[in-house]
Amino acid sequence: MPLKDLPADAQPREKLLARGAAALSDTELLALLLRTGTARRGVLQMAEDVLRRFDGLSGLLHARADDLKQVHGLGGTAKRAELVAVMELARRALAQQLKQREVFASPGDIRNFLQAHLAHRQHEVFAVVFLDTQHRMIAMEELFSGTLTHTSVYPREVVLRALHHHAASVVLAHNHPSGTVQPSRADEALTQALKSALALVDVRVADHVIVAQGKATSMAERGYL
Repeated sequence: MPLKDLPADAQPREKLLARGAAALSDTELLALLLRTGTARRGVLQMAEDVLRRFDGLSGLLHARADDLKQVHGLGGTAKRAELVAVMELARRALAQQLKQREVFASPGDIRNFLQAHLAHRQHEVFAVVFLDTQHRMIAMEELFSGTLTHTSVYPREVVLRALHHHAASVVLAHNHPSGTVQPSRADEALTQALKSALALVDVRVADHVIVAQGKATSMAERGYL
């Protein structure tokens, strides 16, 4: 059913203005962004199909512009650009929240942040979150990309960046495009090498998080640190 044919109090825009954004479902919120559907599919049905294709909002947050292009009705640039912009704003808002509070106030906060930034990448990216003495995020930097091995991630560079930020501790992170979040032998060796290098300048490795689409694992929680 087209939005215009819905009762006034059931139309997403009017419902949002009258009752607040929290009153809308994920489908209704996405429909507001999409605005129009296709000739054979109303915007609500289109929004529902998009969420189903990407396994909900979390999956959509990780989708790339090229992924969205495969959805019927999102082949044009305008809607895709708006969705990508909104998703990037969501990632930046999460980063800003983490800078304003203790990262480990909730154990899932840092994992959610890293998933939002790294899980959608098509190649491996190694990043470091630099923390102050109160466990608040100072910055996150993507330092290396490509296939990660002990030799392609340079401990010296990580140490220099930690000193630059005056970090008290760090969270190491990288993604596995394969979809598995099981630490490999190379991940274990790299973690220990960086832990030893950073210990020389009194910087602690708080965790090494491995992320993939929709999941993440903490090497600290698994006892690797």
